[in-house]
Amino acid sequence: MIHDLKPYPAYKDSGVPWLGEVPEHWEVKRTDQAMLVRKSLIQPEGLRDKLVYHFSIPNVQRFGIGVRESGNSIDSAKIHLYESTLLVSRLNPRMGTITFAEPDPNILTVCSTEFVPLVPHACLGPFASYAFRAEPIRLELNSRVDSATKSHQRVSPRDIEKLYLAWPPIPEQSAIVCYLDHIDRQIRRYICLKQKLIKLLEEQKQAIIHQAVTRGLDPNVRLKSSGVEWLGDVPEHWDVMVAKRVCDVFIPQRDKPELNDIEGIPWVTLESVGNTFVKKTNFFVKEQDAKAAGSRVLPSGSIIASCIGRFGITSITTEPVIINQQIQAYIPRCDISHMFFRYCIQVSKPYFEMQGNSTTLAYVDREAFSNMPLSLPPILEQHAIAEALNIKLDRFDRSTTQIQSEISLLREYRTRLIADVVTEKLDVREAAANLPEETDEMEVLDNELARDEETTEEDLEGEPEEET
Repeated sequence: MIHDLKPYPAYKDSGVPWLGEVPEHWEVKRTDQAMLVRKSLIQPEGLRDKLVYHFSIPNVQRFGIGVRESGNSIDSAKIHLYESTLLVSRLNPRMGTITFAEPDPNILTVCSTEFVPLVPHACLGPFASYAFRAEPIRLELNSRVDSATKSHQRVSPRDIEKLYLAWPPIPEQSAIVCYLDHIDRQIRRYICLKQKLIKLLEEQKQAIIHQAVTRGLDPNVRLKSSGVEWLGDVPEHWDVMVAKRVCDVFIPQRDKPELNDIEGIPWVTLESVGNTFVKKTNFFVKEQDAKAAGSRVLPSGSIIASCIGRFGITSITTEPVIINQQIQAYIPRCDISHMFFRYCIQVSKPYFEMQGNSTTLAYVDREAFSNMPLSLPPILEQHAIAEALNIKLDRFDRSTTQIQSEISLLREYRTRLIADVVTEKLDVREAAANLPEETDEMEVLDNELARDEETTEEDLEGEPEEET
């Protein structure tokens, strides 16, 4: 994968301070000298009763492409796309929200006005796409932000359109694209295979947890029917009940309290849930603001869990917190093992999936949370099972952490390589000329892995931004 890449033999001063020196034969020119800026606006009324292919900021961040939707759901002006266009977001430029849009010939294709649409003219579109994704370019655009709120920063469209870049000759652009595409495919294959391994480890973990919290640690224990299909048989001396028998269930109020990043009660969202204990949060709620919004402060030791989409994700609070609407909480009323109860939630994913009551993103309400089936052993046995699971699952967690670290390093390598190649530090012409041919088998593998990547990538990425 890693080739013996060297710098170019000769460089010259680009005349652009942040670009520095560039290869002697590369040409320094503005973006709008290599690409055409096409901004044909279409108003919402022009989209009524039409099926449109919409490149929005959230769609591109989540899927990398546009999404078909009804024009009736769009209430702001969009840019009409007629031809292959590079879309560069001016919103939070450090994130590099970029895609190459190919208009659907049969559907009206539009994009958000947060994008600057660039049509390749005297360059190759894929090369320009790699260039704008490169970290030095993203950082340069980020330094030019001229409009900012707490969560959004914007750069002027002019700063993208007039940005000076170094452009190699077209044949060299083609070689660079060929080389980076090859490396990107290899990295994606490796990442997807590693993500498959993580899934297998997670399945093994779930099987071990299910066995322990439904059968206990004694393989010779006498069993009885739980009466719940997915729980199966449980030890004869265990109690089968619903969660509300031992816990209060709390759902947050719909009014979001005022947040700050300095002081107050930690504001917990789904991003902070998943580890054994709730991770540190970035936002807080002052006590008076919490009362004004009708928010309840959950006590330390509450067991909180996802109630939307990805069920079975749960953590235990170690201090008083306030939660948002994507999670609900169990507050124990009697002497139960918080750790054992958390493991019970993790294996209850089949139950929650059956209870999801939305056609878009499944949501489990308070009643369903309250009626979660439990097979509950005596308290000392709960502690023993939880402790045994903690020890047994530790090696799975360490293996998963190691694999995730390898994936992160690969992604960092890809990011650095793209930056070094498109910002003239490394010459890939010889390496590109000697790349092996891709076999049909590898193309089939790429298609299979791409399908997997649609589901695994989102587990590793943050939530997409909203447009304003």
